Amino acid sequence: MADQSTTTTTESMIMAALSTLTSSQLTSLSASLSAAFRRHNHHLASLLTSPTLFAHTLNHLYSLSLSEKSLLIARHLLSFLHLLTPFLFPLSSSSPVYIPSSNRVRLRDLDSVLLLLFFCEVRQHQPTILENVSPARWQGILKTYGSDTILGNLYTGFALSLSPYQVLGALVDLVVKCRRFVGSKGCDGVEAGKEVAASVDAVVALPSVESGGGVECVICKEEMSQGRDVCELPCQHKFHWKCVLPWLSKRNTCPCCRFLLPTDDVYGEIQRLWDAIVKLGLQI
Repeated sequence: MADQSTTTTTESMIMAALSTLTSSQLTSLSASLSAAFRRHNHHLASLLTSPTLFAHTLNHLYSLSLSEKSLLIARHLLSFLHLLTPFLFPLSSSSPVYIPSSNRVRLRDLDSVLLLLFFCEVRQHQPTILENVSPARWQGILKTYGSDTILGNLYTGFALSLSPYQVLGALVDLVVKCRRFVGSKGCDGVEAGKEVAASVDAVVALPSVESGGGVECVICKEEMSQGRDVCELPCQHKFHWKCVLPWLSKRNTCPCCRFLLPTDDVYGEIQRLWDAIVKLGLQI
């Protein structure tokens, strides 16, 4: 019952947030998602048809611990949240969410997570299909299983023939699935009270601006001298560089308003973006 409740809440929050988009925004988001899904279909099709690539990826999965597999899925979830949030929170000076400029995913990690999620899907629909079967035969079995879905969709133009709402439905299904696998360590919250450093890339991208004078740096409680370069966060609050850099090396919040900057911690970043989506959904 708890899993069903979490699934329902996740679906309703995403759908509520998506309902704020205009028709043109939905079309653009659908196109971005279609491209991602189509690219992932190509990767999975390659895994299922190449014995060498399948064996290499399977061996890599075997080498990973359970927590490392969870991290793979968390990164996959985060990549889709990074695709979604720019449409929900367009970049502007008043945006409540800071969107990272890039989200790089290693090819080996992408192959591994796609195969891992495919294993989970197969097990969900046919729990015994790989039981008492040598791993050497798994590729053939999975290729046959996927021929009517993954491989079939690939050659009939998956995501080109789907409507925007069908593509968004696929997004919701993926987020729900990934949240379920990541569990409470990820989207349901990082450890209460845990402070996470701001992303190095986000800190490097912060601009220097001139201080108008007469304004206090809330960290050191000293005035920011007129004409001196100070750091401005995306929320437009300003601080001495020498004060804010040590602050952001320990926490990713603005000292004034608690605005959240990106973090290099995958679970913390998922939580940051998910909280923003939930807040938007609750406003509907």
